Order: sequence, then C-alpha cells, then structure tokens
Amino acid sequence: MPLQWLYEWVQALVGVVLAVVLLFTFVVRLIGVDGHSMVPTLQDGDRLLVLNSLLDDDYQYGDIVVLRKDTFMTEPIVKRVIATEGQTVDIDFDAGTVYVDGQLLEETYIREPTHLEEGLEFPVTVPEGCVFVMGDNRNMSTDSRKTEIGMVDTRLILGKAYMVIYPLSEFRVIK
Repeated sequence: MPLQWLYEWVQALVGVVLAVVLLFTFVVRLIGVDGHSMVPTLQDGDRLLVLNSLLDDDYQYGDIVVLRKDTFMTEPIVKRVIATEGQTVDIDFDAGTVYVDGQLLEETYIREPTHLEEGLEFPVTVPEGCVFVMGDNRNMSTDSRKTEIGMVDTRLILGKAYMVIYPLSEFRVIK
C-alpha cells in the first residue's frame, strides 16, 4: 500500500510540473527589465509576467511589449507602443511633444518630455505589420527613434507585459 501512495504522489507531481512547463512555454513568460528606459513605469530588475504573442497579438497605443530584434540587442527589451500600422508619428523635439496622426499624445506615464533625437526623420508613417515603440524615460531610451531599431515588425514581439510580479513590494497590474 505505501508504494501505491508514493506512485500517486509522483504521478501528481509530474502532472503539475508538466502543466507548469506548458504554461510557461506557450501561454506566459517571465521577463526581466534590464535598464532604465521604462522609468518611472518599470524599474531595472523588475520581473514581468508577459502573455505570449501567439495568444494576444492585437497591439494598441499604450501597450507595454517585450521584443527581440537582432540588430539592437541580444536580450529582449521592454518598450511602449506609441503607434501602429498606418499611423503617422511626429515629434517636436524643441517642445518635447509627440503627435500621432496630428493629435498630441497625453503621456502621463513619461519621466520627462521627449528632447533626445536618435536619427530617424519625422514625421514617419508606420508600415503594415509594424509598430513604433518608445521607452517612458524618453531621453534615456533606445527605441524606434533610432534608425537601427526603427519600426518593429510585430512578429518580433514576444508578448504584452501585464503584471510586475517581482519585487513583491511592486506586485501590480501594468496600466
């Protein structure tokens, strides 16, 4: 009888481990924030719960996404979607303001106005299947303003960030 009890526990444990592996392979990922480009929204070292892009690939203004592009970094980066395909982005670097389709963005989430130019000529229209991304710490962020990054193909987005899960004192849903 004790051997059967052990077998049932091992079977249950294997089932749980398999479920967790499948969950973290196909549904969600844990991604760490590396750097200060998303301050004040996210801090260096935050751990994010990211919903896999295979399940949610409808990117909208304001979404915080994790992406990987060989031309700029070996590790995934975290940025905010500013514009999607067909939209026109313009930045007034003197005033530090960003416009999408002629409308001034009310960016309550940024650390400071956008004064850092990175080489991309504005205005620019986002091509089909791409997004324009920026960090919330605009003057300390390498993002779509830089020609090496530019418009990001949505197929390079690993997923949307939904929660900060670590450190536990910062546990929250991302808005």
